[in-house]
Amino acid sequence: MLRYLLPSWITTLTLLAGCKVPRGGALPEMPTWYHRPGWFIQVTERRELTASSETQGEDHERGQPAIDPKGRRLFIGSSDRGLYALRAEDLSTLWRFQTASYVQSEPLYDPTEDTVYFGSNDGALYKVKAEDGTLLWRFSTNAEVARRPVLLDEVIYFVNANDTAIAADASTGRMRWSYHRTPAYGMEIAGHAGVAVQGGKVFTAFSDGRVVALNAASGKEVWSYDLAAEAESSGGDEPLHYLDADATPVLARTRDALAVFVASYEGGVFALDTETGSLLWRREEARGTTELTLWEEPAHVPREDGPRVPARRMLLASSGITGLWALSLEDGRPLWRQPLPEGGISRPIPWVGALFLSTTRYGLFLLSPRDGSVIDGIDTGNGFAMTPAVYGQRAFLVSNRGTLFSLRVCGPGAEGAASELFLGLERTPRQAP
Repeated sequence: MLRYLLPSWITTLTLLAGCKVPRGGALPEMPTWYHRPGWFIQVTERRELTASSETQGEDHERGQPAIDPKGRRLFIGSSDRGLYALRAEDLSTLWRFQTASYVQSEPLYDPTEDTVYFGSNDGALYKVKAEDGTLLWRFSTNAEVARRPVLLDEVIYFVNANDTAIAADASTGRMRWSYHRTPAYGMEIAGHAGVAVQGGKVFTAFSDGRVVALNAASGKEVWSYDLAAEAESSGGDEPLHYLDADATPVLARTRDALAVFVASYEGGVFALDTETGSLLWRREEARGTTELTLWEEPAHVPREDGPRVPARRMLLASSGITGLWALSLEDGRPLWRQPLPEGGISRPIPWVGALFLSTTRYGLFLLSPRDGSVIDGIDTGNGFAMTPAVYGQRAFLVSNRGTLFSLRVCGPGAEGAASELFLGLERTPRQAP
């Protein structure tokens, strides 16, 4: 289980922080999540969002909110079959768009057109006006669409749970191309991978353990790599039960190549060359990985009289069976590993220099990227399957009971800033020479 391990530098920050935090002690009127050793996360607003009469038995809220910082709006899907647009100040509803099934997806907000793209378990990708939820088009597929689409050069790229990658015209919703693989026979882990697009290629992964690079213009296969075969070759005589590659690929440059980082449930985490698909490295110990995140910190001098902190980058791999891994991008070497509590965890989200994640049984946690130790945690009495969305010092997500939370992280110089909706770090690290 995650433990409350507070490094000495957190104690220093506590003394510097200007946040006025209620220290409730044993006051009975204060909720249980106030009683914790770290005081960096505060719940600022909450409201019941999901209409229980419309949920049809779904007991989890998945996906991730989308944030419109300029318009101060949130776009959040729900198990009550709706996409909500909300005011970020007070979480009040601006409009709601009804679909035929659960909206357990990651919406994409496009500020250029002021529109929202989102998927539904009814098998469709929708495009609606962000102002009022007016439907612009609906693209029907034969399986749920849960991952965030990618918009590039007036083309929207996405994947459904039936192992089909699709490119559609962003203006009209007409299909440009599709690529389909036969789903794996046998047991699968719930969920599917999304897409990453760069250099004229679309990268995604499928339930049969295959990672592919597709030509972004035509959908033709450029190369493919069989993660499942790699796992089978090192798995001995034991049969593999899960071939899935459900993590959305992550792109990042290493010293020698632009790499695409992918994961197989049985095979661990892989780095492949984006040009050729050749294997750069593999970390097979990170079995069970279903989410990947790139964490980056530029070189900086945190204080005028402080030492220079060099730039750092690492790949975070979330696994329900082996924990949260921080891996070197260059060779896959483990930098640290944090055991995780029973149940599931979300993808860790970079937030004000730390890592923020939700858990299905133990609430919300803020972790140090140095070693994975816990900076702060809140037990709200609710489990979370949804990945948090963050901007500045604010975070938003919905619990599995349908309660929407607005949170704020408390840091140096934050006193008096609670009335501001979206805040960057008031004391931004100075770039190192």
